[in-house]
Amino acid sequence: MRGLHVIALALSLALVLPAAGQGAAGGGYVKLPGGSFRSALDYEDVAGNVRVAPFALMKQPVTNAQFLAFVKSNPQWRRDRAPTVMAEPRYLSHWAGPTELGADAAPAQPVVQVSWFAASAYCEAQGARLPTWNEWEYAAAADETRRDARKDPVWRERILAWYSRPSNTALPRAGLQTPNAYGVQDLHGLVWEWTDDFSSLLVDADNRNQGDPDNARFCGAGALSMDDRDNYAVLMRVAMLSSLNAADTTANLGFRCARTLP
Repeated sequence: MRGLHVIALALSLALVLPAAGQGAAGGGYVKLPGGSFRSALDYEDVAGNVRVAPFALMKQPVTNAQFLAFVKSNPQWRRDRAPTVMAEPRYLSHWAGPTELGADAAPAQPVVQVSWFAASAYCEAQGARLPTWNEWEYAAAADETRRDARKDPVWRERILAWYSRPSNTALPRAGLQTPNAYGVQDLHGLVWEWTDDFSSLLVDADNRNQGDPDNARFCGAGALSMDDRDNYAVLMRVAMLSSLNAADTTANLGFRCARTLP
């Protein structure tokens, strides 16, 4: 287990006590069957396809209204109370106040400016967790009719068209997109999304060879597969997530939760 995850778990358990009934929030989950899956990442410790166990994923990303309910039930995650080591100064900075959304944060819009720590704490309060990269990539490979549309150049161009749009425009509300083959919405074209293992997606050989004290966070890391070099959408997403620290926030990065199935 990565050192970052251990620290985050200990801190979030100390800071977050799920409120009664909080687990019912989250916009609904859909079950994904899992299976053998060819990731765009070549992992050091996995040869060939990766195995994705069946799991449940939120149908839509977490919204401002849902996160506001969480903040009110867990005031230690208000923007004026959250520890700076777990949420940088931009955390929820687009809200009108610590417990007020305002004009720049409509209730149905996906919540952004949320750190990995805060996103992980929210999911734990729902009896859930952030999805792994493999789970997110597995779900995001589907279009409206196919479970794996990644080889379709038309589908790829549609995703890339989103990246070319200006990022300073108001976000649409969650749930406008047609569900994909699994019933999941908004995986592309709305916001980037945190994954539980975001910091282990790419490996820096120089850091590892020089005895970097933080090298535990690279456990199980991979490099982008040359077989998938044309999938620039995946490249951009992996590069962006790998550039972040757990306390960072951005104006176009949100999250959704996942659950392990029995």
